[in-house]
Amino acid sequence: MPTEFLWQAPAAALAIGYLLGSIPFGLILTRLAGSGDLRQIGSGSIGATNVLRTGRKGLAALTLLLDSGKGAAAVVIAQALDPSLGPLGGLAAFVGHCWPLWLGFKGGKGVATAFGVLLALAWPIALACAGAWAAAVLVFRISSVGGLSAAAAAPVAATVLGRPDLFAMLLGMALLIGWKHRPNIGRLVNGTEPRIGRKNA
Repeated sequence: MPTEFLWQAPAAALAIGYLLGSIPFGLILTRLAGSGDLRQIGSGSIGATNVLRTGRKGLAALTLLLDSGKGAAAVVIAQALDPSLGPLGGLAAFVGHCWPLWLGFKGGKGVATAFGVLLALAWPIALACAGAWAAAVLVFRISSVGGLSAAAAAPVAATVLGRPDLFAMLLGMALLIGWKHRPNIGRLVNGTEPRIGRKNA
């Protein structure tokens, strides 16, 4: 392997992953659909949950699919550059979604993108996280509880399912997802976090 490729490939994986992750699909889709600026609706986030608050279920589902897809695509492209670079590309996409350059580094909370990253890196862990999300949402009917539960489950699942190499990355992503959910956690503590189906907050 040429010496220059040793740094060029990781740099390319980082750049491509970040640029992919920073595409604000929720904002783009709601604007194209004539639903206004998503950042002025509900929680102000650009993710699928906030798109759902516009009442456009189809757009919310498409946002979820695209936000997950860009995370998976970043992993696949990074692995094409070098099989060992999948986690780096996925992490870059996650960071890009949460802090996109185009929106003044004010993006979404990263749950869907993280799920797409996991699907491409280790689908059994992704399924475990999806199970944690579904269980939490069924019990509490609160989207943020589902997202936080899925994030917390990821590093645990990595350990149990034999992928300790992903533990540090998934723990870091879980902590960042928790950080992005600070307002939600505050509302959960106060008992004011809205349940799924409500358009406010």
